Amino acid sequence: MAGREARPTATTSRFYVKRVYLLCLMLVFFSRLLFIPLVLTAMCQPPRHQALPTSMKQLEGTWLNSYEENRGDTIAYRPNTYAFPPSRGRTGFAIKPYGRFVQFDIAPTDGLAERPGTWTAEGATRLRIHLEDNTEPDYTLEVVALENGLLRVVRR
Repeated sequence: MAGREARPTATTSRFYVKRVYLLCLMLVFFSRLLFIPLVLTAMCQPPRHQALPTSMKQLEGTWLNSYEENRGDTIAYRPNTYAFPPSRGRTGFAIKPYGRFVQFDIAPTDGLAERPGTWTAEGATRLRIHLEDNTEPDYTLEVVALENGLLRVVRR
């Protein structure tokens, strides 16, 4: 009998099947226990950091409203050299050195009407805008993000 190998019996086969079944159940149970915290952790992450200008010099230039990219109260602007899709006019503004500002509104002829004004920095991400014609109150542009030629602001 020393050279003969023992054959598994029906009892030992059922034992191994039950053991494998229990291992599979435990694997499913514990994988779900691990999956839920991973999903919750991923969902609770702060929003992706959006790049902000390091200086007001980065904001200088002419920006036109890319209204196709507006989201809620956040207004999207792109440089006037951007290849916009066809439109019946776009509002915008120009931030110039030494606190000079020009707001562009749509003119009656679908062109742009320029309204000169001034800007002053209020902190690292806010501009206080004053228009010289005093037809509307001063307002603030809060820079939310500036990356890849896309400026996102909230007007207050």
